Amino acid sequence: MMYLSLVQGVYYLITGIWPLISMRTFQMVTGPKTDHWLVNTVGVLILVIGIVLIFAGVRHNITYEILMLALGSAVGLTAIDSIYVMKKRIAPIYLLDALVQIPIIGSWIYILIHSACK
Repeated sequence: MMYLSLVQGVYYLITGIWPLISMRTFQMVTGPKTDHWLVNTVGVLILVIGIVLIFAGVRHNITYEILMLALGSAVGLTAIDSIYVMKKRIAPIYLLDALVQIPIIGSWIYILIHSACK
């Protein structure tokens, strides 16, 4: 559980901070954006989730609430990635994010079913 929280947390930290550090390189990979404020808002939220998951993993303190934050954010981001790529509103590169999220989702579901959180 701790390892999964750390892995997801670091992934979210990196992906969340990226547009905040370099919108130019972020757009080179993901495509042009018109609402930079919205990209920055989502980046900050993903960054904060990542930091919370890292702290929870380091402190060996994975509560039910942390598990639901981790699982819910992964499911939500995967759904957004998949739906909006299919609608051709965002670039297909976002499916790579969905592919990273899917094993994270499966792992949290396994943990939810097979172990007890604090």
